[in-house]
Amino acid sequence: MTATAATTTACTARTARTARTARTADVAAFTHAFLGARHELADVLTDLAVRQSAEDEIFRSVRALSGAAWELQQYAPRRLNRLATFLPSNNVLYSYVLFGIIPSLYTDEVLIRPSARTGETAAAVHEILRPHLARLAGRVELTGASQRAFTGECARSDLVVFTGQPDNAEAVGSALGPGTTLLAFGSGPNPIVLGPRADLERGCRAVLEARTYNSGQDCLAPDLVFVHRSIAREVTERLGTALAELPFGDRRDPAVAVAPLVYPDAVAGAAEFLDAHREHVLRGGRVDTATGTVEPTLVHLPWQDAFHPPELFSPVLVLMEYDRAEQVEAWLNSPVELARGMYVSVFGEPGLRGERIGTSVTCHERTTFDIEDGNQPFGGYGRQANSVRRGGRVETRPLLVSAETGRR
Repeated sequence: MTATAATTTACTARTARTARTARTADVAAFTHAFLGARHELADVLTDLAVRQSAEDEIFRSVRALSGAAWELQQYAPRRLNRLATFLPSNNVLYSYVLFGIIPSLYTDEVLIRPSARTGETAAAVHEILRPHLARLAGRVELTGASQRAFTGECARSDLVVFTGQPDNAEAVGSALGPGTTLLAFGSGPNPIVLGPRADLERGCRAVLEARTYNSGQDCLAPDLVFVHRSIAREVTERLGTALAELPFGDRRDPAVAVAPLVYPDAVAGAAEFLDAHREHVLRGGRVDTATGTVEPTLVHLPWQDAFHPPELFSPVLVLMEYDRAEQVEAWLNSPVELARGMYVSVFGEPGLRGERIGTSVTCHERTTFDIEDGNQPFGGYGRQANSVRRGGRVETRPLLVSAETGRR
């Protein structure tokens, strides 16, 4: 290397270090301001979430912001001109941070369209944080454009983040040009397995906390729990008692664990499911569509190969007995579950040891909420759970915006 080349390389490295230092300082300043607004943010979020979940969402957002500098150094995302984001209807603040604030560190403009169902809450979050957005490198804007109009904006973007139904992701993807990448974040059933060697106290607590997080209104909540026949009786007794003791009331009360649901379609979906499985309801089962109340409910099913639960989005806990680990493995490898595979949590089942079963990523002795990390790729390999679309080509894998932007 010549002296001139060495000098140039040293200057480039110094410039990169200076940029990283400045970016870290910007994130730290924004995080400090974010923490100062946490009580105001919590008050806004309780329009959609129980107070406990709202505070957890704020904590997860702070943790993601604190890890942003590491994330960018780890994945080295390239500079983008524009990112267009479809914000989901739940976890509004956390999604705003993951798909708006952190990407703004390497994007000139981030354009966010909230879900029509939670637009007012998203706008309130944006207003609280807007005075502090100037600390960040890129511009973050919220738009009330229709989905059709916003799709036109997406076509002029480098990257699009879509959170929602797979069919809608397909429609958005078909409208994009070959130069635009679409990251589609969907959902999956995220089953939990309680095997014959499970620590029942720990396993039942994990099931209860995951299923009733924000009254069940979260895409990470398990829609099905596989229980080994040898422990099924004790598990149903423990969970039935625990569900009966859950504090129910107003979302803004810090002591409340379960409250009336926010989304009418979730209430209707729970009512339809419980009507269809009424003979298997062990505890609860009452639904009041007028108030949005879904009573914490325990449903106990015998083994059914063809049973594939809907996304319940409510405090309805569905157990299904199994005898052999091979049954669960075959279920996860069925065509339906291969399409929507996200996570599977395994407690005390030695027959399920792999890091991945079918298209589902395995969480050993942990739930999806335990392993979720805003600075790491998220999800599984099912096409309906996670996909990357570009130029007509579709790939499936856990997704992180900076990691995909950093791919060469």
